[in-house]
Amino acid sequence: MVNRAEVIAATDRRPLLGRRIAVTRAGEQAVDLITSLRTLGATPIECPAISIAPLLDFTELDAAVSRLESYDWVVFTSVNGVAAVASRMAVLGKDKSALCTRKLAVIGPATQQALVELGCQPDFMPDSYVAESIVEQIGDVSGCRVLLPRADIARKALSEGLRDKGALVDEVDAYRTVTGSGISTLADLLRQGGTDAVTFTSSSTVRYTVEGLVASDWEAEQVVELLNGTAIVCIGPITAQTAREYGLKVAAVAGEYTARGLVEALVRLFGTGEGGK
Repeated sequence: MVNRAEVIAATDRRPLLGRRIAVTRAGEQAVDLITSLRTLGATPIECPAISIAPLLDFTELDAAVSRLESYDWVVFTSVNGVAAVASRMAVLGKDKSALCTRKLAVIGPATQQALVELGCQPDFMPDSYVAESIVEQIGDVSGCRVLLPRADIARKALSEGLRDKGALVDEVDAYRTVTGSGISTLADLLRQGGTDAVTFTSSSTVRYTVEGLVASDWEAEQVVELLNGTAIVCIGPITAQTAREYGLKVAAVAGEYTARGLVEALVRLFGTGEGGK
């Protein structure tokens, strides 16, 4: 049977023309991904599985921000962490120099750019944008005091890895991850067979998607079957591992663990004709 999307794409320079791509990333952070998909001809469908929310209690974060000068390193794993710390610095009247004069480590170019826009220059970014690479490449941190402002549900690989290297780590919640508003939209898409791919940009988007669909009165086996009826595309190996743990068949993993890398993975997948239904 002729795949209409492939026929259209063959006569157009936009390699994702005719493809419907579900985006489960938090709405406020999915803009670049959605824009890139549209530029390449796809129809992105916003199905945010998660949303970023402020803490209910800022006591621990404020205490850490108040003593920023006491840390040797501050490690940011996301744009959200940068925004949360900057917000509390403003509330507490802390000058940006309190942060910018620390050694700053980041995961990924988006997090790096968020610090630059704040007026700080990051000192270190690992080659691969995962927590394990920070641990492997940051160098000697034995005896160093490290502040790690993170999501409330973040993996412990980074804090544990740094402690194993002798660092004194303060891991504090900087923001909350809550269920997004797009689960029902994705449920309708899957039920109607209306999407070519579902993209996951973090382990939390996988977890909240699957568990959110199950919570909407679907059986777990049905959720897995419906998701596996489309192409599952993940931003990196950690996210892909989580997807597989839930029984999902991962069709493609980004080579560069960024939104750009995710789009490139989609182009490669559908360019080969392997991603069609």
